[in-house]
Amino acid sequence: MAQKRILTLLLLVVFLSGCTTFFRPEFGTGTRVGASSSLVDYLYPHGEQPPPQSEAVPQLDLPLRVGIAFVPGGHGSIQPSEAVRMRALEQVKAEFLARDYVEHIEVIPDAYLRSTRGMSGMQQLARLYGVDIVALVSYDQVSVTADTNAAFLYWTIVGAYTIKGTSNNVQTFVDTAVFDVGSGQLLFRAPGVDERSARSTAIESADAAREQNEASFEAAMYLMTGNLSAGLLDFEHRVQNSPELVRVSYRENYGGGGSVDGLFLLLLIGVAIAGISWRPDVEDRVG
Repeated sequence: MAQKRILTLLLLVVFLSGCTTFFRPEFGTGTRVGASSSLVDYLYPHGEQPPPQSEAVPQLDLPLRVGIAFVPGGHGSIQPSEAVRMRALEQVKAEFLARDYVEHIEVIPDAYLRSTRGMSGMQQLARLYGVDIVALVSYDQVSVTADTNAAFLYWTIVGAYTIKGTSNNVQTFVDTAVFDVGSGQLLFRAPGVDERSARSTAIESADAAREQNEASFEAAMYLMTGNLSAGLLDFEHRVQNSPELVRVSYRENYGGGGSVDGLFLLLLIGVAIAGISWRPDVEDRVG
């Protein structure tokens, strides 16, 4: 009788472990997945070597026309969604539009970048869209899912549903590189880095990893946006204090800033008001 009970218990364990394996076939192993959109691979495809650093001085015509685009990614299993990528571009767009020396922003679809790679390809796209500088957003994300010591409880169905024995770790790097189209020189770049870790049950591991990857990407984008704002401010100071690094000219009908135009407008309004208040007195004296 005792042997029968032991045999029944062993069969039950095998059955339960089989059910758990059905839910989590990679049980007992760690999985590492990644996805990236490499700026270097886009600008220098097929192993091309970057050219020697040019000594050409960038020429910026104000107000600037800016193009922004997401560097095309590979075929990784954790690619950020279209909605997430668009939010990244909108954040970059907002930072540039906050500057009074930016005339307008063109969002360049990444499909165009797939067909025209290299620095020359970027310059062709810039001429097509009529922009002076291009901001390229790229990313790199690595996600590692592994079982912890508590994962031995996954041999039961209850454990697979209730025990958080799976560790989900993710590292994300988001970068915005701003290039002058004419010279092809990198003006500045703004990175954002996020790293996080969390635990989940075996059944929830796939959804938990997906949610964590997206949260990490959003956090890295937020940090990148803050660095982009600081980078733009630092670039403005360099332009003002180091004219040998960047030459600045002004387009027709652009006075170099809203403050000058506003002051001139206030002056005109003041003259007009003074003229209106003075004219009746002249007419009285003539009469």
